[in-house]
Amino acid sequence: MGSTLAGWLQALALVGALALCYRPLGDYIARILTTSKHLRAERGIYRLIGVDGDADQRWPVYLRSVLAFSAVSVLFLYGLIRLQGRLLLSLGVPQMAGHQAWNTAVSFVANTNWQSYAGESAMGHLVQMAGLAVQNFVSAAVGIAVVATLIRGFTRNRTDRVGNFWVDLVRINLRLLLPVSIVFALVLAASGVIQNFHGFHEVTTLGGGVQRIPGGPVASQEVIKLLGTNGGGFFNANSAHPFENPNGFSNLVEVFLLLVIPFALPRTFGRMVGDNRQGYAIVAVMGLFWVASTALLTFAEAQHQGSALQAAGAAMEGKEQRFGIAASSLFAASTTLTSTGAVNSFHDSYTPLGGGLTVFDMMLGEIAPGGTGSGLYGMLVLAVVAVFVAGLMVGRTPEYLGKKLGAREMKFASLYILTTPTIVLVGAGVATALPGERAGMLNAGAHGFSEVLYAFTSAANNNGSAFGGLTVNTDWYDTALGLAMVFGRLLPVVFVLALAGSLARQQPVPATPGTLPTHKPLFVGLLSGVILIVVGLTYFPALALGPIAEGLTS
Repeated sequence: MGSTLAGWLQALALVGALALCYRPLGDYIARILTTSKHLRAERGIYRLIGVDGDADQRWPVYLRSVLAFSAVSVLFLYGLIRLQGRLLLSLGVPQMAGHQAWNTAVSFVANTNWQSYAGESAMGHLVQMAGLAVQNFVSAAVGIAVVATLIRGFTRNRTDRVGNFWVDLVRINLRLLLPVSIVFALVLAASGVIQNFHGFHEVTTLGGGVQRIPGGPVASQEVIKLLGTNGGGFFNANSAHPFENPNGFSNLVEVFLLLVIPFALPRTFGRMVGDNRQGYAIVAVMGLFWVASTALLTFAEAQHQGSALQAAGAAMEGKEQRFGIAASSLFAASTTLTSTGAVNSFHDSYTPLGGGLTVFDMMLGEIAPGGTGSGLYGMLVLAVVAVFVAGLMVGRTPEYLGKKLGAREMKFASLYILTTPTIVLVGAGVATALPGERAGMLNAGAHGFSEVLYAFTSAANNNGSAFGGLTVNTDWYDTALGLAMVFGRLLPVVFVLALAGSLARQQPVPATPGTLPTHKPLFVGLLSGVILIVVGLTYFPALALGPIAEGLTS
């Protein structure tokens, strides 16, 4: 009872902190994305990379910049991982196999941070800092840059320009991610998260065995792992490891970090389109889903059928005693509703319906509130679909923020919505159809299928958390999940940028008495219903074969 009360108090404190940050942080991000002034450091970087900071790009040029930057990042990180045995601070860690290095490089560049390796035993300090942590910054910045172009598509008229990728990338890192990371790295270090350059220490366990415990610059990497909704842990146990998340205070700070930017971005949206009410409507939908998921997941984990769970008093398998049910469920709901992937408990050990909820959270498209940037642009695409559906109901051309939604815009929105489910369902279907890949499943039946479904859902939605119980460090899984991460990240970006370009070219139309108000509770309900129907119709058969079937038979 005490841990449950503490967990709910943490949730209330979290809501209060997020509410306090919503307006100032959202307004600050809006200023970053709209100001014409460049800092001296930014001008120096522009000269170094040969960029005109005052030039705007057409959406195809912006897209080519994103793709080129992502490709170079993958090649750089792949080479760094493959050569780590020859680098400083390698701690004697050998180079990683080619297929696993590919999977890891793609994972961090795609903001997925899927890890088929144990961080403390597979990565040296230099690779962790110069490779993985750097990608934590820039991949998060790419997501915010892309949503900025979509917002500009709504605010600009009769133009083919949507911004400058390199300016957006540099500004977001220098003015937002770096300063916040420095402050909260000190907060985490003060709360007990380690920060050093130590190697391995051998200690004798209570059982008389010898265990090697590593040190490392954890606090500095932990903060951007969460702030950028990345999720890759310095240690294999991720945020369940006491060196990454030592106590209840650090747990609250970590959940706050992974939610604060995604929940503030709707305010940025409202400021940039000149109507703060639009931001309130979007954040209301995000908040409804987050509260519902947290409550349902906590309820599912509080149900402890079976003699072992009843003796324990709760479904505590796979959870840290220092966090308990409520704080673990809060973390699980938050990390799967964003594209973070960090975990402070073992999702494979959750009750069938609780584990199913974590999968469903990701299947929503991670829009409540979603990843840094990716959550908001996913929500705005679904808002476009909701407005279109409303237009069909009343028999008039749909309009959103003064822009008509015609066949071209709806094609891009539809392709965006269909991309991720296609990757997930095809990938999971192929994996379960191949005998060799079925052999990698620790469990048979519905739970085994849930493990595979979770893996591809996590990869395609750029989440990165793992259900567990599945051997994924094989040539096939490293390749297949790597492709799921690449296409799950870049194809939606293509459609978002194309939609932004299409909207920016339009002449705005004035609102009329027949225009659907998109800032009122009616639209909040309509958008919520569209999200549930789209996700339910797409994924329900797969969920019925996995977690739902297991929950009904347990």
